[in-house]
Amino acid sequence: MNLTKQTTAGFENQFGYLPTGVWSAPGRANLIGEHTDYNNGFVLPFGINKRTYAAMSKRDDSLIRLGTSFTEGIVEFNLGETEPQDLDWALYPLGVAWVMRAGLDSGFDLYLDSNVPIGAGLSSSAAVECSVALAINDLWNLGHSKKELALIGQRAENEVVGAPTGIMDQTASMLASTDAAVLIDCLSLETEIVELGLEAQNLVVAVIDTQVSHRHSDGGYRSRRDACEKGALIMGVSSLRELGHSDLEAAKSKLDDLTYRRVRHIITENDRVLATVAALRAGQIDKIGPIFEASHVSMRDDFEISIPELDLAVETALKTGAIASRMTGGGFGGAAIAVINKDLLTGLEVAVRAAFAQAGFGAANVFTVSASAGANREG
Repeated sequence: MNLTKQTTAGFENQFGYLPTGVWSAPGRANLIGEHTDYNNGFVLPFGINKRTYAAMSKRDDSLIRLGTSFTEGIVEFNLGETEPQDLDWALYPLGVAWVMRAGLDSGFDLYLDSNVPIGAGLSSSAAVECSVALAINDLWNLGHSKKELALIGQRAENEVVGAPTGIMDQTASMLASTDAAVLIDCLSLETEIVELGLEAQNLVVAVIDTQVSHRHSDGGYRSRRDACEKGALIMGVSSLRELGHSDLEAAKSKLDDLTYRRVRHIITENDRVLATVAALRAGQIDKIGPIFEASHVSMRDDFEISIPELDLAVETALKTGAIASRMTGGGFGGAAIAVINKDLLTGLEVAVRAAFAQAGFGAANVFTVSASAGANREG
């Protein structure tokens, strides 16, 4: 059974009638550009072929009822109440409804199903937010563009969930395209589709999920953002996007070591995103290896968001023959990605399994993702 039918059946089983429709949105993998989004920088994510599906119908009252394939029971919330809080996973869809509440004349029944891995740095949260936002937008004929819906998803995560994330995840989930990445200028919110052309070269993106779960609302993410804001303030700019490589010497003299290293990561990571785009547009994907390596080192040493499992995943992928590998996502757990020839996939799985066992780590999960289309209505 495909996930559209499965989600429809789940809705009917949960609520006793068929939904009005089913909407879906992909998780995302980020080729390159970590923590640059909330600094108004550049990012290069793509939507993956793992999605969250939202079956929804309007109600006649102001009640919202939420059910999922991955939790027991139903969560209920009344739109007339104060802002939702302390509801764990339900804050993501309820946060979207709360941000969009001015356009709603009633509540709704919602059932979610998903095959986006949770806690792997593949933005399962944005997939929920975007599928729900699109469903509400369509059912109530609110007329928001996909870019506007991405901003709504970000507001829900920032203001209701309490995770200080940037705009990358929701924009990628909304605007993704098949066999392409999305270059996002997080200052202007302009987007460009960048063709990947992996299939023609027998390449795939492998995800090495360390199975070490992370949460963006935890303090590590917030402290990195605070350091970036501190650096921008001391350097006299509104965001680190305004600084370039030529500003690093001045930054080193004005900032304490930790803040300087955080700032250096953002400045150099923006350069690496643009260098990756240039290589892809020139059809020189083989040139991205050193760029990815520098990105991972910067995240490990300057931003300090990698963990030993991620470092080992990257090291093992490169030893197995990947042309490029780096950790992806917010850090403190999650996954690494590797651009690798399809014929080397089995070897990668074996090597990762052996390396993690030898290091005494828990088992990692290796799987491939392909660049897929953004949020849409399924039925």
